[in-house]
Amino acid sequence: MQKSRLVEKLAELINEKKLPLVADVRDESAEDLRLVIEPRSRAVDAELLMESLFKLTELESRIPLNMNVLLKGRIPQVVGLAEVLREWLDHRREVLLRRSRHRLAEIEHRLEVLGGFLVAYLNLGKVIKIIRREDEPKPVLMRTFKLSDVQADAILNMRLRNLRKLEEMQIRAEDKALREERSKLKALISSPAQQWKMIAAQIKELKTAFGPKTDLGRRRTSFAEAPEHDEAALEEAMVVREPITVVVSEKGWIRALRGHVSDLAGVTFKTDDALKFAFPTETTARILIFAGNGKFYTLEASKLPGGRGHGEPIRLYFDIEQDAEVVAALPHQGGRKFLVASYGGNGFVVPEDEVLGTTRKGKQVLNLKGADRAVAMCPVEGELVAAIGANRKMVIFDIGQVPEMTRGRGVRLQRYKDGGLSDVTTFKAEAGLSWTDSAGRTQNLPTKELKNWRGNRADAGRIAQGLPKNNKFRGAPGAGKANGDGEQ
Repeated sequence: MQKSRLVEKLAELINEKKLPLVADVRDESAEDLRLVIEPRSRAVDAELLMESLFKLTELESRIPLNMNVLLKGRIPQVVGLAEVLREWLDHRREVLLRRSRHRLAEIEHRLEVLGGFLVAYLNLGKVIKIIRREDEPKPVLMRTFKLSDVQADAILNMRLRNLRKLEEMQIRAEDKALREERSKLKALISSPAQQWKMIAAQIKELKTAFGPKTDLGRRRTSFAEAPEHDEAALEEAMVVREPITVVVSEKGWIRALRGHVSDLAGVTFKTDDALKFAFPTETTARILIFAGNGKFYTLEASKLPGGRGHGEPIRLYFDIEQDAEVVAALPHQGGRKFLVASYGGNGFVVPEDEVLGTTRKGKQVLNLKGADRAVAMCPVEGELVAAIGANRKMVIFDIGQVPEMTRGRGVRLQRYKDGGLSDVTTFKAEAGLSWTDSAGRTQNLPTKELKNWRGNRADAGRIAQGLPKNNKFRGAPGAGKANGDGEQ
């Protein structure tokens, strides 16, 4: 890549804020190439900075190796490295044999010519007389001296000035040397062992000619192990860290507002849509999406559309079934535990680090049977669990009764005669049970007032009087039907 183009690309990335670790780039080249890359601060990890440069610029170029080659019989086939090397060695052997046979044919021809020259030298006077007197000297020469067609032509095509050079010793010396070479070539052609020995010698010569100690073979760069970096840290290094507020609508549309927005009253949605989730985070964060199909999906916050429109459907980023709604959305922190539950009342605790899905298909965590669907997910933030059903009955029990798993159906959290689970939450005994009402206000009941609902896992529970009327512990502040289209 040209230096000027590389500098141009670096400047472009800096202006577009795609290299937040780099403050400036300067070209200080004279006779030697010298580019100075200035980090944003002294605290920047130099190796992490270089890895981000390698990933975004042509400081590192990756060339895919497509081993689709023509094998014997000219049949295209995708092969491995070992087979390619085998084919290359076989080709070297084939070239060696062809060159040897070609040289052998040349020697046979030259030996035949030398035999004719020797006859001409020994009978020079008679040969000259035939050439001078005969209109067609060729057949007379062939008949008189029992020469071949090739030998007769060689004598007739010889220049007069070469006649003085036709010395018997020279002819016999060349003849002897050629016969020795012919013997060696015949032995080589008939011996695979000799062929491979010669190929090894040729490869050794190439290695010597283009070795690291020669001007031609000396490397300009060195081999080394690539440093290991946390992929999350590398992704974060290539995104400018800015505060945002992620907004998810009832119909599954997602967007990111600039800054941490506390008042969402001015956020508008499409007709018949409304706010479902909203939470502050940063552009470098990863967003966890838990869907009704029991799968977790992971989305980079930096890839979210801005808040000037209504955002984009989450289904554009992942392979989510049309009937699977978004159950929960929150920024990934790591180290936490989540309580997941289905409408059928089954659930379990799963570590947060086990739910990261890196593909469009997501990661199946909660297994569902039949028409069952995932309806609730919450971080584990206390030793008590509260489960409320669609029948408005609630039961509270110890979190220790719920197993920790990485995938499965879990255990029964609450028993129902009709309907199913509506929501679950966890809380600390000293803090009491809190929930958000439809107006966005936080309500709380101390633990001593929750005695009527205390029980065990899989109990039916009792009617939740004075508790959430919508059967949900977490509401969306400012949620409500949109009055029309608009921008934020």
